[in-house]
Amino acid sequence: MKKIILIAAAFIGITTAANAQNASSTAQQQVELALSNTIDITFTGSGSATGTTVTLPFTSVTDYANGVESGAQQLKVRSNKNFNVTVAASASHFNVSNGSTTTVSTMPVAGVLDLMVSGNQTGGTIGTGYSSYGAGLSTSAATIITNGTNGNNQTFDVKYKATPGFAYSAGNYTVDVVYTATQL
Repeated sequence: MKKIILIAAAFIGITTAANAQNASSTAQQQVELALSNTIDITFTGSGSATGTTVTLPFTSVTDYANGVESGAQQLKVRSNKNFNVTVAASASHFNVSNGSTTTVSTMPVAGVLDLMVSGNQTGGTIGTGYSSYGAGLSTSAATIITNGTNGNNQTFDVKYKATPGFAYSAGNYTVDVVYTATQL
């Protein structure tokens, strides 16, 4: 009987030892993120790099004498590095359209069209002369935001003011205003 108990105990011990051994294995893999510097600038109103047309209607003598100001236009910069924003007119003179004909007018952009940064949520500093009207626009790029902070939703607002005076005939005068965001 002792033999049977010893054999049974040995059998139970072997079975328990066999069940206690769990097989396992591991594998490891490195994941690398290959990030590139990236930046874009868009108009929040249109959601694209092309903003809607800003129309400044001149309907009275007071408008011609004092100028007309636009509502705020908001732009958004998304960048993984700090950035600057510049602005420039695409041409030195406005184009004028009288019906079906469009030509280059004698109205210069400089001295007629002005811009101010009316709101700044970029974490950067408004460029010299652009916290109010007075710096004007030209074909030379001027810095309007300095050292904007990297992020996904860095916004700023601009307003335009045009003061053409009384030297130009009726028509629709247009010029493109170009904003450029550049990483530091």
